[in-house]
Amino acid sequence: MKNKIIFILFLSFLISSVYSQWETDVRQTNDPSYSFTSYNNARSIAASGNTVHIVWRDSRTGDYDLFYKRSTDDGTTWSSDINLTNIFGISFSPDIAVSGQTVHVVWAENRDGYKKIWYKRSSNNGTTWSTDTALTNHTGISEHPSIEASGDNVHVTWYDNRTGDQEIYYKHSTDGGINWETDTRLTNSVGYSYGPSIALSGQSIHIVWWDSRTSPFKVYYKRSTNNGANWEADVPLVLSESFQPCITVNNQNVHVVWEDYRNAGVPEIYYKQSSDGGSIWGADTRITTSPDHSEDPSVACDMENVHILWWDQRDGDREIYYKLSTNAGNIWGPDVRQTNVIGTSEGPSIAVSGTFVHIAWYDNRDGNYEIYYKRNPTGNLTGISTINSEIPNSYALSQNYPNPFNPSTKIQFSVPKQAEISINLSDITGRIISSIVQPKQFAAGVYEADFDGSNLATGLYFYSLYADGLIIDTKKMILVK
Repeated sequence: MKNKIIFILFLSFLISSVYSQWETDVRQTNDPSYSFTSYNNARSIAASGNTVHIVWRDSRTGDYDLFYKRSTDDGTTWSSDINLTNIFGISFSPDIAVSGQTVHVVWAENRDGYKKIWYKRSSNNGTTWSTDTALTNHTGISEHPSIEASGDNVHVTWYDNRTGDQEIYYKHSTDGGINWETDTRLTNSVGYSYGPSIALSGQSIHIVWWDSRTSPFKVYYKRSTNNGANWEADVPLVLSESFQPCITVNNQNVHVVWEDYRNAGVPEIYYKQSSDGGSIWGADTRITTSPDHSEDPSVACDMENVHILWWDQRDGDREIYYKLSTNAGNIWGPDVRQTNVIGTSEGPSIAVSGTFVHIAWYDNRDGNYEIYYKRNPTGNLTGISTINSEIPNSYALSQNYPNPFNPSTKIQFSVPKQAEISINLSDITGRIISSIVQPKQFAAGVYEADFDGSNLATGLYFYSLYADGLIIDTKKMILVK
């Protein structure tokens, strides 16, 4: 018991030290028009390597167009605003995802007289963009898309009313967004289904939404384990009145947040997780205990780190708050207030890359709604360190040391050029059971990753280095307890 208390105190100290690194707010737009980020199911910010991307809807052209900007130095400096649509029509709910150098954006727009889901991409990290592609083509309303991508696989979900009520739909591209398969209807219930949020890990796709098939509205969950070819049954994830879910995943750890009305009808932020890829779910965890509304949570994860962002009215006006768990959602640090302005701050969205945590939102401290950004350069402890920045001649994966090990070991790997790098751990059957290094952009250099096998049984395991989705090398490791 004493050791457990010491560990919890140390973990609390570690989390608190991470919180202290948040920098000041950075205003991203400066125009007398209105600028808005999206609701929580769609992320308005994405990051990969040193590049951070933001999308939002903006009325500076007379109607609402889709705008974009980026930073290539971890959010230190930013490009000018880029109008991605610039066409008659109103854009809604943009969402952005990035995989390597390819950036994907979806949104809803009524340029044809009714709302469709639209898509465009950049294959050079946001420098130039493709033409717009309509992903839906019917006279109903299609809204609130959510997108995820890994390599050439791009997955989009949304809701529309082509059948007379709102249902959740899904669409998939296997060539990086150039061509798209037909729409797949995911729900078929008496009632309305809204606001899907999507997350992706390998061949597994996870989707959450809120649904009125049983009164009151509740959060539901659905997954595919074969890259969208087949889908399992709907799962009622929350039994109380609940809305606005957002989902993220790291290998087998699936994390969901939502706003919940079980506490005297005042919305609070709740969280739950699955540690086996969505088969079994843990209990609901109450994240906020605010005396007033807490709404629109956004969630991101990397390794054991889980980051939650939301707006909260405990201070008399709506402010952005943040919370962190460094052990996969089991222990949570304190609420951290991110804004302190006279006015309304809403539409929070969060992304992580490397050690950086990036957040974006909109607020009206300037008299009209503008896009704001801030970062924490050391807010996402990854267990990966740079050995040196000299450029190696080739990719290399070193033998872990010590080996055999109990319970932790280190793995060095070399990267000759910028690439999306990952290291996966497999059991003796070849089944991937853990992600030692999550897929992310690495500059050329030599790195070292820490791996903790405390949750594994004694035995022989294999670890594999991937670069841009291609396997480079595989080595053995032995865990002895």
